[in-house]
Amino acid sequence: MKDPLKTILFPLVTEKITLISEKENKYGFEVDPRANKIDIAKRIEERFEVKVEKVNVMNVKGKLKRMGRFQGRRKKRKKAIVTLKKGYKIELFEGT
Repeated sequence: MKDPLKTILFPLVTEKITLISEKENKYGFEVDPRANKIDIAKRIEERFEVKVEKVNVMNVKGKLKRMGRFQGRRKKRKKAIVTLKKGYKIELFEGT
């Protein structure tokens, strides 16, 4: 990756990710489409001072959307689900 600060774009806060973060210690992030699992794990460890156990990555295709006779696409994106080792938490997701 060229710019390490832009590897992690923003955290994903959905109902599903909130549930798995409470139960399974997994957190979701939207990441740069060029990032790989090793880059993502390294940046999460540096930014949040935690230990990453596993990273799952998925590419999400942009949906086709229509507005009357005009049609376009939403952008493609890449999501990462990061599993942390036991005893580590990311305080960003806690409601405190």
